[in-house]
Amino acid sequence: MPDIEHRRHSWREPPGHHLTQHGVDLARRVGETMGRFDLVVTSDMPRAFETAIAMGYAVDRQEAHLGTFFGGEFQTEVDWTLGCAEFARGFALGGATARECRAQAGLLRSIAAELPEGGRALVVSHGGVIEAGVVGLLPDINFDDWGPACERCEGVLLHFEGTRCTGADILRLPEGWQ
Repeated sequence: MPDIEHRRHSWREPPGHHLTQHGVDLARRVGETMGRFDLVVTSDMPRAFETAIAMGYAVDRQEAHLGTFFGGEFQTEVDWTLGCAEFARGFALGGATARECRAQAGLLRSIAAELPEGGRALVVSHGGVIEAGVVGLLPDINFDDWGPACERCEGVLLHFEGTRCTGADILRLPEGWQ
């Protein structure tokens, strides 16, 4: 049963594209808790790539669609900062949010398909991308208790049987780590 650990990049100082020293320090600390991965995929944005490296992992490849949404029109339907419950609400509308969630889910399924039985992948991307993907994979889950969008270095642990997602757990950082 393969797993994908999908994390948000660490801290940067907008509009900059690179991690701050605080961001590197946080990513290192989180990386020390994560274990080994068979595959590491990031968005093509420097802050995602740099987060994986700071966590202690070599990046196998970068995927552009982990750094940008497939279509921007979903942003009129949802406020991505409100988290998975908001994406689930938007998904139920059947419009742009549903299309975005399905597209991100398809990308995650393709990553799961590359993993050996019992394998693990680390995916590092961005706020909103994580939430869209998990809702696309599990649109019938009640996400009300998951809270707002993932903060820096937070994410989800996705469980698969082949390419079918069977469950997910929210990954929050301990208090005081941000």
